[in-house]
Amino acid sequence: MKNLVVLLLFGLVASLKINAQEQYSIYFDSNKHTLNTSEYESFLNWMMKNKESKILSMYGFTDEDGTNQYNDTLAVKRVESIYKIINGKVKIREDFKKISFGENFQQSPNKKENRKVIIYYLLSKDLSREEEILGLKAKGYTIKKKPSFPSKVTVTNPNGTKSEYSLDVNFMKTLNEAQKGQKLKIENLNFILNTFAVTNESRGKLYELLLVMQNNPKLKIDIQGHVCCVKSDKQDLSTQRAKAVYKFLEINEIDKARMSYQGFGSTQPLFVLPEKTEIERAANRRVEIEIIAN
Repeated sequence: MKNLVVLLLFGLVASLKINAQEQYSIYFDSNKHTLNTSEYESFLNWMMKNKESKILSMYGFTDEDGTNQYNDTLAVKRVESIYKIINGKVKIREDFKKISFGENFQQSPNKKENRKVIIYYLLSKDLSREEEILGLKAKGYTIKKKPSFPSKVTVTNPNGTKSEYSLDVNFMKTLNEAQKGQKLKIENLNFILNTFAVTNESRGKLYELLLVMQNNPKLKIDIQGHVCCVKSDKQDLSTQRAKAVYKFLEINEIDKARMSYQGFGSTQPLFVLPEKTEIERAANRRVEIEIIAN
């Protein structure tokens, strides 16, 4: 199967490389979206032990037997089946989302291993650090910066490791001095395919925006999402991607009164659809900042 089927994705959880995040796999019989007796009892036992845990997201998979469309649908049904069982019995994060990969993942030679739903969750002992573990909160991290906008930012992660991001000083200066009504594209802000999860390589773009907002309390912005390639943004990715940037700023204590977000789908393309080249697609697939006040 060539196309990844994504129902919904919890923004920054998607990378699956988050410290302290646990996972639990539930397996299905071939071509089934309901659990057999043994697997159901194991699942109930897991739920009993994890009443105080919190679920972050669910991923659904199938083996490669059957047509692409059938496998996509089967993966969706498996996720929905598990959600119906667990809803109300184990804590679920408010912005929890469900995703289905169908058969489009690294298949194991053992087909049973491919017929599954994976639950990603936090143990109760880690809930006090939930936002930090998910990489959403910079409060408590060490951000080294000079009086003028820095060319790099160093973030000390909760586990003590450090991440360093290169910053676009010219963009920060331009944003800081931009006038009301002006729009600026956040260059090289990339998302995981078909999701609103910011790639690790693009995290520095979020800090550029954060540092400007922290240093310029007069600045008010509208974050605007756009997508490429399709006439109808059925998954509303443009809005969700704009919201992902908004939530990063909100969690890092930027006043909500200073910012808003909205998505335009593909209604405001820079190049006419369908785009002819990847350069045109990349240009249409963007997040822009409109200056509301400065």
